[in-house]
Amino acid sequence: MKTLQVVLAALALTNAAAAQTLRNQLVGTWDFVVAEVTSPDGKRSYPFGESPKGILIFTSEGRFAQIHMARDVPKIKSNNRLTGTAEEYKAIMRRSLSVFGTYTVDEAKKTVTYKIASSTFPNWEGEEQTRTIDLLTAEEFRNTNPRVAGGRGSALNLYRRVK
Repeated sequence: MKTLQVVLAALALTNAAAAQTLRNQLVGTWDFVVAEVTSPDGKRSYPFGESPKGILIFTSEGRFAQIHMARDVPKIKSNNRLTGTAEEYKAIMRRSLSVFGTYTVDEAKKTVTYKIASSTFPNWEGEEQTRTIDLLTAEEFRNTNPRVAGGRGSALNLYRRVK
């Protein structure tokens, strides 16, 4: 009987440890709080504004979807997404980004790598991008993208878990 109790206790500890992996902690839905880009010369900018909208979703099957948008993305005056003006499309493209694909987590290095299936920035299709996991709690996820597109520097991204 004592052996069975020891085995059950060991299994419970193993299951508890597995539940605490970074990958398991990431699974779920996160609200986008802010992206702060630091350029090589140290200047900070907020490509989606200081209070953006957005979401980041990680599934237990290894898929992700991310949408980042500035709150001031303009509406298209014609009310038809296919007949916007060049200025409207330009403003929307500059102030929003959607990406989806699959992800892997390196527990030892504390990184998450996105394998991008597609994006509103099509140049990323098929690319792998790794972010460091700077903070991951039940409520908050903060990561750093060390290579922002176009060599603009690095980005600190902050998310809060959806309740």
